[in-house]
Amino acid sequence: MQNKIIVAALTGTALLLGACAYVSRPGPVGNHAVPQPARTVDLSKYMGRWYEQFRYEASFERDMDDVTAEYFLNDDGSVRVINRGRKSGGSAEFRQAVGKAKIADATTNAKLKVSFFGPFYANYWILDHGDNYDWTIVGEPSGRYLWVLTRTAHPAAEVLGSLEARVRALGYDWSLVRVTKQSNLD
Repeated sequence: MQNKIIVAALTGTALLLGACAYVSRPGPVGNHAVPQPARTVDLSKYMGRWYEQFRYEASFERDMDDVTAEYFLNDDGSVRVINRGRKSGGSAEFRQAVGKAKIADATTNAKLKVSFFGPFYANYWILDHGDNYDWTIVGEPSGRYLWVLTRTAHPAAEVLGSLEARVRALGYDWSLVRVTKQSNLD
């Protein structure tokens, strides 16, 4: 009897894992050859508030504007993540998601694992950043996600143009990019 239960449990687990392999991921692949991060990251300089300027639209962020991400370095070396935004169209209510990140590549600190849902972690690669940590481009290996963040809500047009050029140079499909509107409200 106990052997039948174990076999049934293993079979169920195998079926569940097999089904998960066929679950489609959100959005089209916008970069079929995501590059490795361009440089190392000083986590203490990366911490703080970032304003999202561009992204690939994802189901968990669909139609969001006024999007910010804040990072706080914990004593144990992990990172507390707070993402905020609100639905486009002037909604007054901000939605917030709190997560945690851990370093996946201690050599560069450019690859992290981020979780907003318990034990489930996703890749978060800091592909490039400004010398003064005034901008950053974030992606992950599948090429389905992209975020471009700056330290100011409204950077100069030249900065946005150079970020667009860098995104294209990294191999991302600009036609899939959504520009995030940033109001002056927090």
